Amino acid sequence: MSLESRLERLKTRHADLERSIAQEDHRPMPDAEALSRLKRQKLRLKEEIERTRSSVHA
Repeated sequence: MSLESRLERLKTRHADLERSIAQEDHRPMPDAEALSRLKRQKLRLKEEIERTRSSVHA
């Protein structure tokens, strides 16, 4: 898999997590533990995206 395709896949997963966070946050009684877990996953993906980007542009 090329770095560009990996980057696109990571961006897609990041957007999916963003949607999941928004859905959970807008529930009448959001699950704080689930939100925290989703946000940590999103942050890890963001960091991986940045590392991948720097590899692509190196």
